[in-house]
Amino acid sequence: MNDTASLLADDPWWLIAFKAVCVFGFLVVITLFNIVFERRVVARMQHRIGPNRHGPFGSLQSLADGVKLAFKEDLTPSTADKVVFFLAPVISTAPAFLAFAVIPFGPEVSIFGERTTLQLADFPVGVLYVLAIASVGIYGIVLAGWSSGSTYPLLGGLRSSAQMISYEVAMGLSFVAVFLVAGSMSTSQIVAEQSDWWYGVILFPSFAIYLVAMVGETNRAPFDLPEAEGELVGGFHTEYSSLKFALFFLAEYINMVNVSALATTLFLGGWRAPWPISLWDGANEGWWPLLWWIAKVVILIFVFVWLRGTLPRLRYDQFMKLGWKGLIPVSLAWIVLLATVLTVRRETDIDTRTLLFTFAGILVVGLLLSFVWDAVAARKEATKLEVRTAPRQRDAFSGGFPVPPLPGQSLDEPARQPAHSGAAAPDAGTTGPDTAQEGDRG
Repeated sequence: MNDTASLLADDPWWLIAFKAVCVFGFLVVITLFNIVFERRVVARMQHRIGPNRHGPFGSLQSLADGVKLAFKEDLTPSTADKVVFFLAPVISTAPAFLAFAVIPFGPEVSIFGERTTLQLADFPVGVLYVLAIASVGIYGIVLAGWSSGSTYPLLGGLRSSAQMISYEVAMGLSFVAVFLVAGSMSTSQIVAEQSDWWYGVILFPSFAIYLVAMVGETNRAPFDLPEAEGELVGGFHTEYSSLKFALFFLAEYINMVNVSALATTLFLGGWRAPWPISLWDGANEGWWPLLWWIAKVVILIFVFVWLRGTLPRLRYDQFMKLGWKGLIPVSLAWIVLLATVLTVRRETDIDTRTLLFTFAGILVVGLLLSFVWDAVAARKEATKLEVRTAPRQRDAFSGGFPVPPLPGQSLDEPARQPAHSGAAAPDAGTTGPDTAQEGDRG
């Protein structure tokens, strides 16, 4: 048991309850902040004003939205499975709160005279706990789609299950590199091991893979395919209204905070101050680290908003191809290279940092070349398709009677003399059916 775990084990019950209430309140408050933050940032990107009516600078807009949802009529379809339909949003929201329990957001501090760390719980397999809880949350989305008794929600639920399975694999593989280097799955221990170098720097391929996977895991644009309104109306939550819909909304934004906090913990040094603030001796002591941790989480949330305001939604086949043919193979190759470097480091005196950066550069270059190869192949395929679908020459009067054009044929061909013996040639400027009938009568 490390120092953090032993310190948390000595916490009295009232301190544990106090920290649990603080975590719950923080997640609710930051959700209210994220909604306003997202709407303001996207409005700025699109040269709009954004929310500015409720509260100073529109800061109470998300609270007004919540009150509005609470007063809307709560409808339940007649074909729905009533019990599952009610439980689905609860199953989706509860794990979102539970996943935050192992996230460290500060060092050892004093709360009401008791020495403790700013963390609710610390497990030897804390990261696996987060993955397990995130896997439970997907059941809420799948059951919501199934229990609605409607086609579009069902399709949204099926899409979501395939999406989460695909990107949880890539996300889990990105964690393996961190486990190999840190030698632990405890979140507090992983933060402690990043006192010199952040893993987002020395394990940049894993960090990049996680950033892509976390967007797919949270169903956010451009990967919001389970709720693609252009195809599935609203996806899995089409039949939901009032507070049930608000719970799905809450779960999505809390999951954004969870994956951002996990990225901060595993790759961005956790609550440790960034350079050059880290040059200050007291930067990583007391309550200051809580400020650095919140700043990192907000920056990652801004990345979510930035992607939503910039990129269009992917097609589903493109999305699955990126996961299975892009992220997962690259993750496996990176893990093999990293394990090789660590083994060489133990057995020889070679500078493994240089070797690791070299392998990482080769992997990134190979990934970029694969994207170029795919782009060239897609361009060639598009060229072949244009050739196959090019308009073909036709003669509307080749059989003596005007025939409507087939798909891919042009209407702008000149008329010819009907292929009947003794038929009179029609006027060159006439292509209508009357001329053809005169030729037949001749």
